[in-house]
This record gives sequence, C-alpha cells and structure tokens, in this order.
Amino acid sequence: MSQAGKQKILVTGGTGFTGSHLVKRLLGQGHEVLVVDNQPGYFYEELKALGANITIGSVTDRELMFHLVEGCDVIQHLAAAFRRIDLPKEVYWDVNVNGTRYLLEAAEKHGVKKFVYSSTCGVHGDVDNPPAPETAPITPADYYQFTKYKGEEVAQEFIERGLHVAILRPAAIYGPGDPERWLMLFKRVAPGRFLMFGNGRATYHPLYIDNLVDALILAAEKEESKGQTYLIADEKYYELNDLVEVIADVLNVDVSVIHLPFWPLWLAAVGCEAVCKPFNISPPLFRRRVDWFRQNRAFDISKAKRELGYQPKVDLKTGLSETAVWYRENNYL
Repeated sequence: MSQAGKQKILVTGGTGFTGSHLVKRLLGQGHEVLVVDNQPGYFYEELKALGANITIGSVTDRELMFHLVEGCDVIQHLAAAFRRIDLPKEVYWDVNVNGTRYLLEAAEKHGVKKFVYSSTCGVHGDVDNPPAPETAPITPADYYQFTKYKGEEVAQEFIERGLHVAILRPAAIYGPGDPERWLMLFKRVAPGRFLMFGNGRATYHPLYIDNLVDALILAAEKEESKGQTYLIADEKYYELNDLVEVIADVLNVDVSVIHLPFWPLWLAAVGCEAVCKPFNISPPLFRRRVDWFRQNRAFDISKAKRELGYQPKVDLKTGLSETAVWYRENNYL
C-alpha cells in the first residue's frame, strides 16, 4: 500500500454501470484508480474529470493486463461479457474465463495484495429452497452464468496458490445510472397495467448499487475475505407481485396486475429465437427474459454480514425512488 492508506486500484469494466459507481467511490476516498474497459461508456468523461486513469482495452489482451496490473495494490474485476442473445459462446469464454485468468496471473506475478472477483448469483440458477446460501447447488441457467462460474473455478486455482482472492455473487443490481436492467419494469408499471405471466409468486432479490459498492470495498479491505465466496444482496427479497406494487408506489400510479398463463409466452419466446437466429438478429422475445416470471432468486446474505460487516443500508423503496428520479432526469421515463 502507498502512503497514508492511499492505494492504487485497478477496476476492470470501470466505465460501466457498476464499475463507474465503484470508481467514483474509490476516487472520493483518495485512491489512485486505474480503469480498463472495452468501450468508453456513458460515464467516461465524468470519471476522467474526477481523476480516473482510463484505458480502453479488453481483459482478453494478456499483455495489456500485465502492464496495467504492475504496481497495483488491489484489483476489482467487474468486466464481463454480459447477456446478449446473439453473442457467440467463444466471446463469453474468452472474456469471462480467459480474461479472469490473465488478470489473476498478472496479480500473482506483480504481488497484488487483494483481488475481488465479481461473479453472479445466477450461478445458483433457479433456487429450489430459498433463501439460498453460498453452498447451494451450482445450476447455471445460461452460458453467461456458466462462464462466470468457470471464472470462479479459475479464481479457486489461485486461492490454492496463496493469492488473496474474494469472490462476490451479486443479486439483481439496480440504481441511478443504469438505463437497462430495471427500466423495462418501470416502463411496464408506469401505465398502470402490468401483465404478469404466471402467478407472480416467484421471488426476486434486488441489490441497490450503493449496497454493492459497500460490499466490494469491504471485500478488498477485510482479511477475512481471503479465499471466501459471498452472496451479496439487499436485506429482503420479494415476490414479483410485491415488487410491482413497490414500483407503482414509487411512480405514484395505481397498478392493475393482470395474470396470464406463463407457458404460451415461453413457447412464443422459443419461436421468436428460432425465427431470428438464421438472420443473426437479436430476438425481441427470448427464453431468458421470459424466465424472469418463474425463476426464484432469493439469497441468504448472513455470511457477508458476519464476516465482512456488510449491512445493506439502502432499502428497496429508497433505492427505487432514486432510480426513478434518474430515469426521469435523463428522459427514460
């Protein structure tokens, strides 16, 4: 570590939604922050003005990773090939598995003190017995989740070799600055008529962005995190019916939830994927999106609370209110 607690920290995926929030927090704490991302992203100019040292490049560039990691105290590895229905499998593997290995090799070579790998709660798939702890079965439901877990297995190799690595599995991240993940929910609730396919009893576990940033920083600070895996989420999980009601309350609308059968929608998604695939276009409806209505996501965060001192400070209504303000200010709603 450098002087007076100041550290040199590399954040991969640092111009994205989660990364930008982490970078701003770290800069505010006085750290020297290096960012690498494969695109400038929405927050590039803001982060640069705040003092972040930004490199546009990919974690799949092994030589670049070894160069950037030299001299770093901490690596926060957030970069990932995220879900896109038309993204080739080799891209997921190259980014989520090979890229993780290159960073860990560089960290080992250059004596990095702490490495935090952001995986996903999705490695547990559809949770059979909620809330799921870290020891719940690993049943990834798609190739993104599969390759994120393979990245965890790479991390375990380096843990066994003595590197201080902590693995975090965040739940459903949301908050100001993200025009994608939860915007569709807001837009579907806003008119006051929400189509719910199925009974709406499936569970969903939110994670407000500030709570996640707290966890990322704690994982890098605490010696207890060495070699450990943590599920990170907000204090409570919700049934989909209840989640819709909270969003409606935040938007100040009366919402009518109309329940429709799930399986016709799922079959329509299968057909839509089949039609679009020969033309190499992203289908407007696909199974992974539809599965939101039936898959359970509910997690036990007691290990992170006990070992890291993690306490999710922002509750759902507060977080959704802040998110709605950002959506409106940026003309998304």
